[in-house]
Formats: sequence, C-alpha cells, structure tokens
Amino acid sequence: MKVTMEEIDDSALCDSVSSLIEGCRLPVHMSGTDDWPLAELVSLKEENGKKLYYVHYVDFNKRLDEWVGEESLDTRKVHFPRRDGGSNTGVSTPKKIHIGAGGPISRPSSPVFSNELVNGNAVLAAALQKRINRKRKGPTLENEDSQEGALQPPQGPRQSGSMVSHNDDVVTRMKNVEMIELGRHRIKPWYFAPYPQEMIGLPCIYICEFCLKYCKSRKCLERHLAKCNLRHPPGNEIYRKGNISFFEIDGRKNKGYAQNLCLLAKLFLDHKTLYYDTDPFLFYVMTVFDNRGFHIVGYFSKEKESTQDYNVACILTMPPYQRKGYGKLLIEFSYELSKFEGKTGSPEKPLSDLGLLSYRSYWAHTILEILTTLPPVGDNEKPQITINEICEMTSIKKEDVISTLQNLNLINYYKGQYIITLNKETMENHHRAMEKRLVRIDPKCLHWTPKDWGKRAKW
Repeated sequence: MKVTMEEIDDSALCDSVSSLIEGCRLPVHMSGTDDWPLAELVSLKEENGKKLYYVHYVDFNKRLDEWVGEESLDTRKVHFPRRDGGSNTGVSTPKKIHIGAGGPISRPSSPVFSNELVNGNAVLAAALQKRINRKRKGPTLENEDSQEGALQPPQGPRQSGSMVSHNDDVVTRMKNVEMIELGRHRIKPWYFAPYPQEMIGLPCIYICEFCLKYCKSRKCLERHLAKCNLRHPPGNEIYRKGNISFFEIDGRKNKGYAQNLCLLAKLFLDHKTLYYDTDPFLFYVMTVFDNRGFHIVGYFSKEKESTQDYNVACILTMPPYQRKGYGKLLIEFSYELSKFEGKTGSPEKPLSDLGLLSYRSYWAHTILEILTTLPPVGDNEKPQITINEICEMTSIKKEDVISTLQNLNLINYYKGQYIITLNKETMENHHRAMEKRLVRIDPKCLHWTPKDWGKRAKW
C-alpha cells in the first residue's frame, strides 16, 4: 500500500522555532493569563535581533491577537499547515460571513502574501477591483447587496474612511495601529483598519474628537484644533436629555465625517466591513456634553431604505464608555426611531460577540418589562398578550421576540396553545437588572420626523 506525504499526520515535535512557518498551530501562552490555548501563527518578523510571532488564538476573538516572543511558544507539538491550506489539528476556525454597512458578503479566499509591507490604500484598491470584477460577472450570492450605490476608487487618504470589504489575508488579519488618542482617552485598537500608510507604524494616531480627522502628532492635532470650529458632530441634534445628545448625520451631506467615523469604528469592529460610498446611510452619534463640547460615546448606522427592515447596520460603543449602560441606550434609541416610523426592526446579522450579548440583554429586559406589568383580564383571569402585540409595543421583530422567549425558557406548550410562564426567579433577576439601568431614552425628548427615502432624489 502506497502512502503519500499528504496522508501523514503533520503533528510533530518541533526541535527549533526556526522551522515554524505561517499557518502553524501550537500552544501559546496568552498574555495576562496562565493559559496556553491553541494558536495559529499569522506572521513572523525580526525586531532588534529578536524573532516575534503574531498569533491568533483559535476559538477566541481576534481582539486578543498579539505579538509574542519565542518564550511564549510551546513547540512540543506543532501542527504544520497542509498543502491544501488546511490544518490537522482537528480544530477548525468556522468560515465567517463578513457583513458591511450594506449586507452580508462571503469572505473570499486569502491571496498569496509577500513579506513586502502593504499599505491600507493598496489593500483597498485590490479589494475594490475584485468587487468590480464580481459585479461584472453578476451576483454570486443570494444576499449580495443591491443598494450599495456606485463605488468609487480611492482618491487619497480622505477616501479611506468608508470602504469595500477587505480580504482575510495576512495584512488585514493583523492589528496595524498601535494606539489612538481621542480627546482625553488613549485607546489600544482591537482590529485592522485601513488607515493611510503614513499613519501605520506611528506610536499613536491623534484624532480630533469633533470632526474625527486623524493626525500624525499631537502638535499637528493642536494646529488642527486651532482651525476646527466643530464642537459637536455635524448634522441635526435630534435628542437631548441631561448631558446626553444624539445627532443625525447624513452620509451624503457629511461624507468626510461619515468616512472618518467608519474608519475609526473599524478599529473596534471586526465583523463589519467598510465602503467608500456612505450616501445610502444615516449615522446616529451619541455624545455626552461638558464645557469643552459634545464628546462621542458611540454610534449606529442604518440604511436610508432597508428592504429587510434593518434598523441598525453597524453599532459601536467606544471602549472607554463600555460596560456603563451606553450600549443598551444606543439600542433603545434605534428602536425608538422604529416606533416613530411605525415599523418593527432588527439589526443586521451576524452580530459581534459583544453586540449579540447587548441585544439579547436588551430584548430580554424590554419584553420582561411588558410581561411583568400586564394587568389581569378579569378578577381571576391571568394576563393575556400575543406575540404580535409585543412586537407592536416594542418595535422588536417577531423572530427576535420568539428567540428571546425561547432563550429565557419562558414558552411552554399546554393544551394546544403556547403559554408564557414567568417564575419568581426570572422576575427577581429582571427587577434587579432594571434597577441598574439608571439612564433611559425619554421619547418626549426626541424631536425627529421620519423621511420617506423611497425617491432617490431625496438623498
């Protein structure tokens, strides 16, 4: 019987790190922990005579990816990549679906990568050309978005803010920005973002927190601030209560700001891609106010016209403001807009891990708030409500209501009909959670009239 090399197990003892190549998988010590999870070598480099390895921890979020030294590698059992590009670890990373401001896009296969440094504009130009070629051949996916508008090629750094989907190659899998300074906050980015090449490699990128223009140095930023007359996002302030405001920005009228916002957000959103064309989208930016101005806390974008009733395309709370209730406030505001429109809505899928947690929590709290306050029908009758009535009251889409009730194990089938059963523990947990939500959206403070975007001329 003839045995080919492909049939031999590629798992082997590795006597030297010099034999490691991109694609190898091995246990790696994760910084800040005592764990040695399985990781994939994404890239290798030499710095000051020391070899460094960029690793992605398998089954962990990419924001944990990092550069490590040889001392962090366990070479006792290394899984070398197969010739077909696969892995013999038995652990496979699921194929992701990237979703952009306009809809789901299948992630193409990784191109061959050279060690030459590739800048963001080159990556985007290549991705744009591939997208144009796909359009010429016709749509290849059922979910290929039809409302992206005409994509324009990059025209210098200003065009790098809202972009086409990028390939999952070695360049875009690696964090390329060390640090950003936004107002009073210094933030370490989580993911790749296609900033211009002259910004890559700097110790810090300085960003104006009002117009979101990026600068190479603090001195450059100070010169910009002396000329920048913005103290709040451009567009209309449609909500204010206390020190919290929401501004509506039209992606066509304020293209520069919208593109810079998308570029900034890409540092913290991996599952979303960016487009050059921001015209079909509205951006809702949440700010907190003090004597210096209106400071960005987070934002969400939505299509002006969504055929699938999406009320959110991208959503992000900036890292300094996370775990403080602002995420739920953004979600609550998006549904408040849907109520004004008289529609049910849902966010574009797939959601990020943090986004999914926030939405599930919001849906659960909102639905339980209704169920726990329902008045009884009669003296001895239990309260009654239909799924459709919950949808009308909350503007949450029907499938999201049903999945939430199922996740909470509240739906039971009894005598030919579905019954929602609330136990004491669920109600107590809900009341405790609601006591922590000190800030809520007040519909009386929303001054906004929905527009009919059916006619393209209104864009």
